[in-house]
Amino acid sequence: MTTKTSGAMTGGTKTGKANDFLPLILDVAVPIGAYYLLKDSFGLSTFAALAWSSVVPALRTGWAAVRERRVNGMAGLILVVNVVSLLLSFVSGDPRLMLAKDSGVSSTVGMGILVSVVLGRPMMTAALKPFLVKNAAREAAWGRLMDGTAAASADFRRRERVFSTVWGGVLLAECVVRIVGAFTVPVDTMVWLGSVVLLGAVGVGIVAGGAFGAGPMERMLTEEAEAEARDEFRAVGPSVAA
Repeated sequence: MTTKTSGAMTGGTKTGKANDFLPLILDVAVPIGAYYLLKDSFGLSTFAALAWSSVVPALRTGWAAVRERRVNGMAGLILVVNVVSLLLSFVSGDPRLMLAKDSGVSSTVGMGILVSVVLGRPMMTAALKPFLVKNAAREAAWGRLMDGTAAASADFRRRERVFSTVWGGVLLAECVVRIVGAFTVPVDTMVWLGSVVLLGAVGVGIVAGGAFGAGPMERMLTEEAEAEARDEFRAVGPSVAA
């Protein structure tokens, strides 16, 4: 009986973990993967690959709006990014303008993330949660911290907003740096320097987001899960002794 119960619990944890990653896969991985597959493997033009890779996020956004009466933030953002990229694909001629247009995607993502924070639905949470919630106990602790029933809920939600704010700010700053560089740095230099700036921005986002957002959130999750385990042990202890 014990083995069967344990197996069921393990299966539930795996299912929950898969469900945590599913929105991220559908909203981000599928559209991006479809773009590169259509462009590189099937030889479609950039415009056509962007258009076809927008189908999934468009359907996801429309479904959430009509059926669930809400906006699917991540899918909507990917859709907006694709639309912006489609519009920018018409920009041609001036090499500096071509370099500057690459930062349009970063600025769109950055602004979308910051708007989601203002609206109270930090967009980066969907990407962060699977890395913090590693088992059923932490899943339960996450729920208590998010719904306000845990003592550290207010600080946890604040750190959640900070994490998205850091990434939104970093991406906007990266956009500004690349635009300035596109019109001030020699074109040949900016071709490779733009990638360095992007990698640097991602590095800053990881370090700062971890220090001010993800790190403290992980500690609070651990403390909440351990506190709940202690409470359960105290509650079960007397009955076991009897």
